[in-house]
Amino acid sequence: MTDRLPDFSIHELHLPESLDGPDAKEFRELSSVMDAMVLETWGKLDRASSAQARLAGWRDSPYEATRNFFARVDGSIVGYASCQVPLKDNVHTAWLQVDVLEEHRRYGIGTALLRTVEEVAKAQGRRVLQAHTEHPIGSAGAGGVPGGVPEDSPGVAFCLKNGFTLEQASRFSSLDMDHSGEWSSLELAARSKADAAYEVLAWTNRCPAEHVDHMAVLMGRMSTDTPAGGLEIEAEAWDAARVRQLEDTTLAEGQSALVAAAQHRRTGDLVAYTVIYLDPAKPWVAEQDDTLVAKPHRGHGLGMLVKLANLRRLQTEYPAVQRVMTFNAEENEHMLSINVQLGFKPAGYDGEWQKRIK
Repeated sequence: MTDRLPDFSIHELHLPESLDGPDAKEFRELSSVMDAMVLETWGKLDRASSAQARLAGWRDSPYEATRNFFARVDGSIVGYASCQVPLKDNVHTAWLQVDVLEEHRRYGIGTALLRTVEEVAKAQGRRVLQAHTEHPIGSAGAGGVPGGVPEDSPGVAFCLKNGFTLEQASRFSSLDMDHSGEWSSLELAARSKADAAYEVLAWTNRCPAEHVDHMAVLMGRMSTDTPAGGLEIEAEAWDAARVRQLEDTTLAEGQSALVAAAQHRRTGDLVAYTVIYLDPAKPWVAEQDDTLVAKPHRGHGLGMLVKLANLRRLQTEYPAVQRVMTFNAEENEHMLSINVQLGFKPAGYDGEWQKRIK
């Protein structure tokens, strides 16, 4: 650390029309710096979004809007911040992200970036700010606060200093795809619980038209039926149009979505689902995302059943995938138990933080 604080400037990012356009240079530079930040934290790029996924995911939609900022020192980008706001529900909240390259921390750059996005959130009438921190297993802070979030890590110190409170800890887990020895017995046990009352369906990217309304109901329940700790989260209103918009964004990001769902034979309703996302820019890794079983249908092994169905598809259709990553709230004991049985092992923890403003 030098005696003289570096001069830095903060700029808003303007999204280019495409990755190959003449206006994409700044976006590409920022994307490369964000990859470097992921490498500093995790040592590999599993958790980094591809440039295409960032570009498509940052575009405004009818359901959320994002503004992105970056900091420069001596002409180079060294920090990033964003403010993402929901537009249809949870309109009192904003999701903030701030990160700075390690060698440029402790100079006030992160604080300046945070103040920038806090002001954006305030200007849009948001009173609850939410953010997260990332903590690989074995990182600084062996003695931590509950849930594996180390109390003396830089991210935790930054959040506490700026008035955020830890409201939830999430376990980040990884599954080696050569770990499938117990899957057959797990599948047999799950099928015996489900008996003949349920059927497993599968599709890629686009939900069949006859099921899209049922999927909207399930996806809306993700905001109410899964643990949220102390985070202020209201129920999200989902319909077929919102499902299709998410599917369109996923395709624009260059990703594929493998979906497995359980259908209740008597009513025809979809009562459970799970999604795995794949990005050809990272062919070695996949992300196990949402998994939900509707409350009236829990206890029938459906969570295990749909997850196994999707993992087996992944093995068959994407043999290059070496591992699958996923996230679970520490208090979500049932889903964590399923993942442990499947072979997922803890790789780190995320802290979910919140700050209320006037």
